[in-house]
Amino acid sequence: MTSVLSTDLQQLFDRAFAPLEAAMGAKRIPGGVLGIVDSNGHRIVRAIGSAQLVPKQRPMTVETWFDLASLTKVIFTTPRILALAETGVIDLDAPLISVLPDLRQYDQSAWERKVTFRQCLGHQTPFPAVEPIYTYGRDPELLRAFILQREWRAREPVYSDINFILLGFALERLSGKSIRDMDPCTGFAWSTDPDAAAATEDCTWRRRVLSGEVHDDNCSALQGAGHAGLFGTAASVLDFAQGLLSGASKNSVALMRTPLSATRTHGWERSHEGWSGGALCSPGTIGHTGFTGTGLWIDFDKGKAWTLLTNRIHPTRHFDSGIVLLRQAVGDFVNGL
Repeated sequence: MTSVLSTDLQQLFDRAFAPLEAAMGAKRIPGGVLGIVDSNGHRIVRAIGSAQLVPKQRPMTVETWFDLASLTKVIFTTPRILALAETGVIDLDAPLISVLPDLRQYDQSAWERKVTFRQCLGHQTPFPAVEPIYTYGRDPELLRAFILQREWRAREPVYSDINFILLGFALERLSGKSIRDMDPCTGFAWSTDPDAAAATEDCTWRRRVLSGEVHDDNCSALQGAGHAGLFGTAASVLDFAQGLLSGASKNSVALMRTPLSATRTHGWERSHEGWSGGALCSPGTIGHTGFTGTGLWIDFDKGKAWTLLTNRIHPTRHFDSGIVLLRQAVGDFVNGL
């Protein structure tokens, strides 16, 4: 898929595509799709490899749908929370209990009741990085109550799915709808045709190869959550990025770019040494990755964005796919190495 492109952009893309091609050739990943878009809407997207290897083989195409995993945080949840703040429905510095009054309701002095929306967006809370919530059952409403009432052990702030699970709960309360009943936004979905999707893991507890259904165990058990579950194609991810580059939702974009720590903004990761976007992007670049092998980076100063979508956990996560170095290499070539 291409639009009218400059020779420089075409050459840049060819160089950036080479690490993806090498990773696929080395059998570190089954396949992937790389896409680049600039602020003028010029874009190029190319696919390579396989969307599925077992129990059947399917080729990867530019139209392949991906389980975007944690890109859900920045494409779905963050924009909605920031839009609610812009219209005054919520105050980012107010505690979550302003919308979720039953959070740790049996202990009015609990630290969880002091956590704010802004802290959750910036991963500045004491919640754990991840918790196997799905091991406590499959009743989504019971699991929601469990998350809200659990006495969480406080620790040093880390990137935490719990932050965005709670933000998702707030969106559900305010809308009166479950996440899966909300409009996922144009070009995205909460599930898709298995034959149109990049397969993920041969799941040990669901006992099947997952394709077109969410890989994240907690999101599956909750039947929708604010931290994962969104599906999209490279084109839809680039459409979203181009919208941000073009200046849509200026106030929200400003917050997405506003640092909250050395590595985080409101919802996004910011450029820093050793991050996934490589060493050559502008200091104001933001990005995010997803466990399934996805990623999106937006360099506002250079007026371009790129997405690298892979199925690196197919058929198993227990394998060194080299995804960290692959993302960094692609980012460096996108930025002119």
